Amino acid sequence: MQTFALSLRRLSAALWKEEDGFSMTELMVVLVIIGILTLLALPRFMNITTKAKMTEAKMALKQIHALEQAHFFEYDTYTTDLAAIGYEQNATVENGGTARYVLSIEVAEGPNMIAIATSVVDFDKDGIFNVWQVDQDGIVTERTPD
Repeated sequence: MQTFALSLRRLSAALWKEEDGFSMTELMVVLVIIGILTLLALPRFMNITTKAKMTEAKMALKQIHALEQAHFFEYDTYTTDLAAIGYEQNATVENGGTARYVLSIEVAEGPNMIAIATSVVDFDKDGIFNVWQVDQDGIVTERTPD
């Protein structure tokens, strides 16, 4: 029994001495596998980041809706002036800011109001810019998907 264990240790030691590291082929195979897994995961990751960026538009439109409602309750009319309701547009990414959407009020007539958020960034690089809208009832919908 002792001789078997001793010979097993010698064999194990001999195997470890022969291997100084990984061969270039083994490393290349591992890198190719990692690359393929990354390419498979990247589209899903990009979809998640685009959805997170769209949340900016939804939140800003909900804020504009709340401000417009307050203006409507006070003056019995909506306004197309963002400054009149107290909304200050953040600088867009084009101008060194952080906002990815430009906000405006498209319709403010009688009991109707529509505010829109237009993306300044083409998220999937297809030439179509994302547009969201909110109406007087606070319903946020995607007008132009990107």
